[in-house]
Formats: sequence, C-alpha cells, structure tokens
Amino acid sequence: MQSKTIKSCKCLILILVIPLIFSACRKDPVIYPPDIENPGDPENTSIQGFYLLNEGNMGSNKATLDYYDYGTGAYHINIYSNVNPNVPKELGDLGNDLKIYGSKLYAVINGSNKIEVMEAKTARRIGQIDIPNCRYIKFHNGYAYITSFAGPVEFNPNYQQLGYVAKVDTASFQVIDKCLTGFQPEELEIVNNKIYVANSGSYMFPNYENTLSVIDLNSFKEMKRIKVAINLHRVCADKHENVWVSSRGDYAGISSKLYCIDSKTDQLTDSINIAVSNFHLDEDKLYLISTHLNYVTMSDEIGYGIVDVASKKVVSHKIITDGTDAEIKVPYGITVNPVTKDIYITDAKSYVTPGTLYCFDKNGKKRWDVRTGDIPAHFTFINK
Repeated sequence: MQSKTIKSCKCLILILVIPLIFSACRKDPVIYPPDIENPGDPENTSIQGFYLLNEGNMGSNKATLDYYDYGTGAYHINIYSNVNPNVPKELGDLGNDLKIYGSKLYAVINGSNKIEVMEAKTARRIGQIDIPNCRYIKFHNGYAYITSFAGPVEFNPNYQQLGYVAKVDTASFQVIDKCLTGFQPEELEIVNNKIYVANSGSYMFPNYENTLSVIDLNSFKEMKRIKVAINLHRVCADKHENVWVSSRGDYAGISSKLYCIDSKTDQLTDSINIAVSNFHLDEDKLYLISTHLNYVTMSDEIGYGIVDVASKKVVSHKIITDGTDAEIKVPYGITVNPVTKDIYITDAKSYVTPGTLYCFDKNGKKRWDVRTGDIPAHFTFINK
C-alpha cells in the first residue's frame, strides 16, 4: 500500500491528505554511497557512455546521477557527490529531466527549483539556473527552453496559476524571457520554428487541462492551443514533422492514450489506443512503456509497445522478448542507444529503494542489469 501512495505522489494527482500520511509513515531517507559495478563488456562505439538521473522521491532530497562507461563496461553509481564534494545537499530534490547541450550537462531538479549545470565530460558543477517548479528542458540556437508549473505544489480543482516556458541564455544562465502556457506544462518539443508544450493541469484534478500550447519561436508568444486530451505529459517530434503527445487520462474512467499532430497544419490527425507513461523515439520506432496506478483497482497496470510513426500503427505490444519483463515490477525510464540499438528500461520497484537498470539487445533479449539509485528515470548519451 505504501508504494501506491508514493506512486500517486509521483503522478501529482494526490488528494491533500496523502502527503500527511506519507510523511507520517516514511522512514528517514537513505542515500547510498558512490559505488562501481561492472555489468557489461567493453564496447568500442562512437558513444562514450550515458548518464542516468535517478529522481528520488518528492521531499527526500535523493536525486542522484549515475554513469555508464561503454569503454570499460563499468556502471558508476551516484557520481555527483564524488565529483562535487563541496556542494551542500548534493544534487537536490526530485530530478525530472536530463539533457546534454554542447559541452554542458543539464539536470532539471524539480523540487529544488533549479537546473543544475555541469561539465558534460566530468559532471563537475558549473552553476545553476533558478526556475520555480521546473519540469522539462529543450535547446535551440544557444537557448534553453524550460517548462515551469510557476506556482507551488497545491492540489486544487480551481487552481489559478498558469505555467510558463522560460527562455534561458546558455552562456549566462539567465532567464531572458517567459511565455505563459496552460496549467502545469510538462514536456515540450521544438519543430518547424514552433514550441509545442503539453499542458497537464495535474494539480487541478479532476479538472485537468486538455490542450497543447503552440509558441512561435521567433516572437516567443503563444500562437494557439490545440485541444487534444486531458492530462497531457510527454511530447516528441518525428522526422515526418509530426508531434506525438501522450495523455495520462484520469487513472480511472478515462484511459491513457497517444495522439499525433501535424506540425505543418497544427491539426490533430491521429490517435492510438495504447497507454503511455514514458516513451523514446528512435528513427521511426516509438518505444512505449506504461505504468499507471488505477484508482479504481488500486493496482499498477503495466504495458509495453512499439509504434511505427511512419504508418502510425502499433507494430508490437512487446519490447522484451525473453520473458525478463516478469522481473520488472515498475517500468519507469526508457531509451535506445542510437548506434547499437540496445534498449534500456529501468525498474522503479518500490519508489523508495534502489531501482534496477536493464539492458536488452535490439531483439529484446536481456544482456545485463545493474543496481541504480531511487526511481531511475532520465537518460542522456555522451559522444566521444
């Protein structure tokens, strides 16, 4: 029952009494020390390795950063504290996104209201960008674009604080402009000189938002809002200039679903009846995982799938083909190596203990697994 309470906290649709229950029953957080495992074999590819941001649970100050080195096959657990021993509170509270742009590594730390900026090669801290209740980050022409819920955590069906996208100079780390969006904006994507922002309204349960904001990149003004579905979350654009956006539904009567918008016309063109909590686009394959707490049954509903974005059809309801999916309790993060096509899926387990990272080959057969930090979620690859 504890894991379901924590999961509902992660989904941001709590009733107000749940944080009180959670704080009353949760033990003091345990932060595991840096360590090195050797789950894989050395590989000679153009990719040096990848970082994995472990979210840590809300309010626990347990966001941590792991690193996998392809050259050695070594997995480095919780590297930030070793690289930055003099930083108070280490990485911070609730890691929500991770990206590399140029020579810098950016970690969006939602609960600490900041984007931690590090050297991409070493994870050495350079500075930070201050954004309240920050969520996701994208880059374009020297600027970072970051979504913000703007207001504090407040679950209220009549919530009044609109969210925004902040435009940040990546040289100075200064916010130079803001553009208002809908309520509680989540992921964003940039295509055809426009920014597409998924408005969730997740604080406003049961009165969720149902629109995708479209921002003109040049003027940095909101052009329109496209009505899609309630509680939007993830967004990505394919090479056909289509924008794919996921709806989390209401976790009860309205199910999660995937939608497609033509960025040339800004028209909603297709929907696919498949649940999505996270996805990763590799070429024309959109790899999907779904872990949704159903508030009727009070149980997690787990799913996997692959959508061909060219044909806009589900081509498989399996990513893992060797039965290893039976080992995974809560699939949470997903990515694909763009060179080898290895597939990485994380297991958040109980949300308050170390998770597991699984590596599968391109055919969905397990290669190795390794222990991570709490709630392993966000990947970014670094080239040599």
